[in-house]
Amino acid sequence: MVRASTVGAHLPASGLDIFGDLRKMNKRQLYYQVLNFAMIVSSALMIWKGLIVLTGSESPIVVVLSGSMEPAFHRGDLLFLTNFREDPIRAGEIVVFKVEGRDIPIVHRVIKVHEKDNGDIKFLTKGDNNEVDDRGLYKEGQNWLEKKDVVGRARGFVQLGSKDLESLQVTYGDGNGNPLQYSRLDVAWTEEPGR
Repeated sequence: MVRASTVGAHLPASGLDIFGDLRKMNKRQLYYQVLNFAMIVSSALMIWKGLIVLTGSESPIVVVLSGSMEPAFHRGDLLFLTNFREDPIRAGEIVVFKVEGRDIPIVHRVIKVHEKDNGDIKFLTKGDNNEVDDRGLYKEGQNWLEKKDVVGRARGFVQLGSKDLESLQVTYGDGNGNPLQYSRLDVAWTEEPGR
């Protein structure tokens, strides 16, 4: 005969029972748990800071938040960025930029570039899925972006915005539509057809 009080008695009644488990640990076990957690957090921070140094971008990985760049990028896709100051910005390149007065960076394509003799560059952007350019997104009175506005340039992406997980792909390229693709299904590097 099974008594009701013994069935499931070893299972925690709620998520708050974790604190009961912590109280049962001796000081050394608790110390090791805290130390392991601190190591995980510090390792993640070191990896992030290392990516910042290697890529030259203040934010080496960003998530696409809107559908303005469809069909190239969908909501939820991850973009890998670089931001090497010596590389010139060219029309057709996908950049991530911040506008004064807005906290969230914007991912759009460069459609026009004006380069002066002294090397100063000004450029205009537009979302692939938008009807008009981005002048309405820039701060009041600003008609062009400058290199100082750029957070990074898209060099690769992971398609996470697709609802079909079987088509998950990781793509790395030069940001001008000339990618090399690594597919989870193919497990091979291939050049884009026709390139």
